[in-house]
Amino acid sequence: MLKAVNKTNLRTLSGLIQRFQSTLVVAEHNNGTLTPITLNAITAASKLGSDVSCLVAGTECTKVAEELSKVKGLKKILVAQHDAYKGALPEDLTPLILATQKQFNFTHICAGASAFGKNLLPRVAAKLDVAPISDIIEIKSADTFVRTIYAGNALSTVKCNEKIKVFTVRGTSFEAAAKEGGSAASEQVSPAPPAGISEWLEQSLTKSDRPELTSAKVVVSGGRGLKSGENFKLLYDLADKLNAAVGASRAAVDAGYVPNDLQVGQTGKIVAPTIVAINKDPEAPIFQVADYGLVADLFKAVPEMTEALKK
Repeated sequence: MLKAVNKTNLRTLSGLIQRFQSTLVVAEHNNGTLTPITLNAITAASKLGSDVSCLVAGTECTKVAEELSKVKGLKKILVAQHDAYKGALPEDLTPLILATQKQFNFTHICAGASAFGKNLLPRVAAKLDVAPISDIIEIKSADTFVRTIYAGNALSTVKCNEKIKVFTVRGTSFEAAAKEGGSAASEQVSPAPPAGISEWLEQSLTKSDRPELTSAKVVVSGGRGLKSGENFKLLYDLADKLNAAVGASRAAVDAGYVPNDLQVGQTGKIVAPTIVAINKDPEAPIFQVADYGLVADLFKAVPEMTEALKK
């Protein structure tokens, strides 16, 4: 009887704790389109079992807010528009996030573990005087998270005792939240005064019709074996037939074959594909982690695959 009462009390206490918890997801976008990793972060936030709100800060981000209002799992969309948010500089976004957290008493703040999130949330955590948790791959409970260590060779379960939990989410570890089925209300929040310690000038982006590397369902990646940047055209042709993104190993990037925005892996962008490896060496290390392997000369096998996909 005592055990039953204790379990009942525990469930009641757990429900009360969740009721007082709430999570803020900081949306990543370009003022016109939502970056896909934000949907993965929303899914992660939903696993905390509390209300989830999303902060959209930008110059003209009404369209993004409307898109997010339809996303399943969100209760509220908080919108802040100001010229200072052009470029999403952490120096200007941090005061806004701190003011928003104070106003709504969020217990958790998260974003995708992209360049945007990795640039922003450590500063937010420092200003809150809490320790951030980076690149989580699983949520055990409201205060317990799993992340990789030792280049992904081991998993670390981290319990966070901070009053406010700040963390980034590895997008490939969580499904994207459904873009339809939600009915979140939108609310304007007052922009914080510009910090005035940095200024956004411009950005130069590589334009491509291929999918974004971190959100692509298929990635065609090459390494040092391609021998030159010109030979990467073999991969571009194959990727176009598969509607895939193109990636590269660090060795290929360091050799100057391709720009570093194509780099995947520990020091590049994180992807989680099914691995189909092609290497003429049957003892190549890649075959130890590949789901499928083909022992062949890539300069012969890849063009044959491309031709087969044309039929």
